[in-house]
Amino acid sequence: MTIDSLNSPTSATPEPAAPRPRGGLVQGVNDSLVIAKRNLIRMSRIPEMIIFGVIQPVMFVVLFSYVFGGSISVDGSTSPAAYREFLMAGIFAQTVTFATAGAGAGIADDMHKGLIDRFRSLPMARGAVLTGRTLADLVQTTLTLVVLAVVALLVGWRTHTSAGEVLGGFVLLLLLGYAFSWIGALIGLSVRTPEAATSGGLIWLFPLTFISNAFVPSENMPPFLRTIAEWNPFSATVQAARVLFGNLPPGYEAPGAWPMQHPIIASVLWSVLIVVLFRTLAVRKYRSATA
Repeated sequence: MTIDSLNSPTSATPEPAAPRPRGGLVQGVNDSLVIAKRNLIRMSRIPEMIIFGVIQPVMFVVLFSYVFGGSISVDGSTSPAAYREFLMAGIFAQTVTFATAGAGAGIADDMHKGLIDRFRSLPMARGAVLTGRTLADLVQTTLTLVVLAVVALLVGWRTHTSAGEVLGGFVLLLLLGYAFSWIGALIGLSVRTPEAATSGGLIWLFPLTFISNAFVPSENMPPFLRTIAEWNPFSATVQAARVLFGNLPPGYEAPGAWPMQHPIIASVLWSVLIVVLFRTLAVRKYRSATA
C-alpha cells in the first residue's frame, strides 16, 4: 500500500444496479413460458379451481337445455333439440369469457402478496408475467371447454360440419377467451384485493353475454337492444361458432348487421383488437403498479 493510496479519499463501494429487463422476442417467449409453467403448477396443486370452473358451465348446459329448451323459439321451432344446438355455442362462449374473473383474481392475489413486485425486480421481459398468466389461463380454459363439449354431446348436442370446421369453431372461442383474459389482467392490476377483482370481472360480463345472441335470437329483441347485440363482439364469436358447428336452424337468414353477415371475420377482428388494446393497457399498468 503506498502513501498516495492512504492519502486518497476512501471511495464507497458502488451499489449494484437494478436488473434491467432483457429484450428480444425469443427471450420474451422464454420468460412467458416460465411464468405460464409456474401458474400451471400452482393450478394443479389447487384442483378445486378447475373443478368449480367446470361445474358452473355444466349447470348452465343442463338448466338451459331442460328448463328452457321447450319454451324458447328458434326460427319458429320450439323443439328442445333445436334449441340445444342453438344454445351450445353461447354456453361455450360464456364459459371462456367468464374465465376473465379468475384471471383478474389471480393477478390481484399476486399483487396483494407482493409477488408482482418481486417479478418486476427480475431481469425479465416486459409483459412476460402477464403473458405467462394469460397463457396458463388459456390452458385451463381449454380443459374446461373439452369437458363441457363432452357433457354437451351427452345431452344431445351435435355438429353437422367437418372436423376442421368444428376445430376452427373452438379455436375462435379460445381466441375470444384469451382476448378477454387481458381485460381480466387489467382489472386485476387495477384493484386492491382478489375479491374486488372477481366482482369487477363479472359485473360487466353479465350484460355483455345476455345482451347478445347467445341464449335467444337477437331478432326477438327490441330494436335498440338488437343493434347492441348484433355488434357485440361476444355475439360475433357465438355466431361464428354456430356457422362452423353447423348449428344454425335450416333456412336461417342472418340479421343485416355486418358482424352477423360475416361472423368469422368479425370474430377474429374483435378478438385481435381486444388483445392489442388491453395488452397494451395492462403492460403499461403493470410497469407502474405497486402492491
